[in-house]
Amino acid sequence: MNRVSVWISSMRLRTLPLSISGIILASAFAEYNGYFNWGIFILAILTTLSFQILSNLANDYGDGVKGTDNEDRVGPERAIQSGVITPSEMYAAIKINILISIALAFLLIFVAFGVKHFLLTLLFFLLGIACVVAAIRYTVGSKAYGYRGLGDLFVFIFFGLISVIGCYVLYAKTIDHVVFLPACTIGLLSAAVLNLNNMRDIISDKKSNKITLAVKLGIKNAKRYQLTLVITAMVFSSLFCVLYYTSPFNLMFLVTYIPLIKHIIVITKNKNSEDLDPELKKVALTTVLLSLLMGIGYLL
Repeated sequence: MNRVSVWISSMRLRTLPLSISGIILASAFAEYNGYFNWGIFILAILTTLSFQILSNLANDYGDGVKGTDNEDRVGPERAIQSGVITPSEMYAAIKINILISIALAFLLIFVAFGVKHFLLTLLFFLLGIACVVAAIRYTVGSKAYGYRGLGDLFVFIFFGLISVIGCYVLYAKTIDHVVFLPACTIGLLSAAVLNLNNMRDIISDKKSNKITLAVKLGIKNAKRYQLTLVITAMVFSSLFCVLYYTSPFNLMFLVTYIPLIKHIIVITKNKNSEDLDPELKKVALTTVLLSLLMGIGYLL
């Protein structure tokens, strides 16, 4: 591959739709309640994408310099692993992306709150810094939380709770109970995507001393954990549907249970962790579709 292709690959474009699922859902609820703003929506999307790309670049760098990305890895070849991009070049790209992420976050906060909501401005400023730090420290540094089995927790918090609840607050300037169950649903399914990735790489991660939660649990319990994440997400979204039902259109998202049930069957029958790679795309895209249909279902 040429350098341009490798740089594009290092951004891991297939992970980007999942990262904006929470933004889509929160924006739909904001529109339903009369708070939607196009400026906030566009900047929230751009900021979230910049955070995700930062995380992907930092992940490539962290795993690359630690030797975690090696010939034992099952997934696509990483940029530093390929030898086309050097660690110093990746580090420089990370620093540029940090500046872009911070600039977008500041602009988003200003458009959302202006100068009228000092406490919310301060809170989201701190959340923005936390997002940058979390994106980098997943694999970078001697105390990277992704190497200590904490990645799932951070994904649930940032992809679920902060993404959905935080984005809704950007619009409404207040928290609404309606977004809690959807936030947990998106967070659980996002954690399921990460766990799938970690189950796929469980052998190489263990050899490289990358102690993910899947490595800690072992493949058998990691599969049980995967089923728990997906089934709990389905329970939470069903409960949301019952508690906040307004019309038959609210039921549209239930169609996403079909691929999720198929995924449960695949996990139950799976014998080889290397065969789990196709499930990553399935669960990620299903999560995006669920957020779209759940949001649209309340706007129709």
